[in-house]
Amino acid sequence: MRRRSLTIAAAVAAVLTTYVVGTQTGASAADGLLSQNRPATASSTESGAFPASNAVDGNAGTRWSSAFSDPQWIQVDLGGTATLSSVILDWESAYSRTFNLQTSANGSSWTTIKANVTGTGGRQTVAVSGSGRYVRLQSTARATQWGVSLAEFEVYGSGGGTAPPPTIPPGAVRVSEFLADCPYSHRLPDDPIVFPNMPGASHMHSFFGSTVTNAYSNVNDLLNANSNCNPSIDKSSYWIPTFYNNNVPVEPTTGIFYYLGEGVSDALIAQTQPLPLGLRVVAGNAKATGPSDNTISRWSCLHAGEVGSSHDFVTCPAGTMLESYLDFPHCWDGVNLDSPDHKSHMAYPVNNACPASHPVVVPKLRQVMRYPVNGSTAGFRLASGAGYTMHGDFFNAWPVEEMARRVNDCIRIIVKCGTNGRP
Repeated sequence: MRRRSLTIAAAVAAVLTTYVVGTQTGASAADGLLSQNRPATASSTESGAFPASNAVDGNAGTRWSSAFSDPQWIQVDLGGTATLSSVILDWESAYSRTFNLQTSANGSSWTTIKANVTGTGGRQTVAVSGSGRYVRLQSTARATQWGVSLAEFEVYGSGGGTAPPPTIPPGAVRVSEFLADCPYSHRLPDDPIVFPNMPGASHMHSFFGSTVTNAYSNVNDLLNANSNCNPSIDKSSYWIPTFYNNNVPVEPTTGIFYYLGEGVSDALIAQTQPLPLGLRVVAGNAKATGPSDNTISRWSCLHAGEVGSSHDFVTCPAGTMLESYLDFPHCWDGVNLDSPDHKSHMAYPVNNACPASHPVVVPKLRQVMRYPVNGSTAGFRLASGAGYTMHGDFFNAWPVEEMARRVNDCIRIIVKCGTNGRP
């Protein structure tokens, strides 16, 4: 995937002119922004990471990007008939050379209100005069070899529909969460993220979710294979270093993978974007030399409240089980599905916000493993070493629509959902 800047500043630096039709230089003070967080659709998307909804989410760190062909379009449903005054386009570096702006009362019959507009890139304001419930940008020719891409598609005017408030089901638990319960599947000394196409190159891993994961696995392999997760629609693959007790492998009784909205403000939770299809990320430190090298990994005991958590193995009393908790980063750079170290395309929030380098909030993945062992830790080890080397690998293969639904219905409105993605 190409590496292109996500920031408006970069696009503006590349193109310093702004195209203005008529005498209007921007949205009038009396005009309202009608398009933000309204339903948006497009003729195509480059991938699941760049849906049409990104262009109306009010977040300059996300974008819609089309397939690499002409023509393309993106449209927004304003929810009711609106009188339009201007459209502002925040182009990514891949912009449209020429385009039309159209309106429609029903989403099927279209009227062109601006024809053959010359695209400039950067932030472009186009004054318009017309009305309609639906507004469409129809790109007739691309300016680059890539598709066309918008950080924001802003429609200004008056009227339109009132955005419906989030629907909170009666009795819903106000925790931003959905989950997948995925039993152990198989063991292999493979790692398709760190050592792709190199079977046997890794320490031993225990795999969960997809039943076919090996060194050669790619996202299409996962999408087209079986999963042992509940829900089975989660085709993702999750893996961890195998746990040993006195050199005998011991697998967790289950692997539970929570997708959470936390660590950022409620306002940012409401802007959470779906995890992009094909995202690959490693959390934790397999090469840690001590507990302080891997503070995101925690060990504790199930049903033993008096035993605190630690970054290394803990001694659990009889009748309890050893638990491992690992939190994955949930601020994405918005561009890369992987990075050379399999970590730097992701970041953890700071002060309840994502850093500017990683502006896209996605659900936080929390990996919870429960091992049927307790007592002395003398015989415990991981395939990677001591308990403080615990780490996890995640290869996202949730179908795009299902991930988007769960983010919308569970994470953004702060509702606790079950494995079916419903309260």
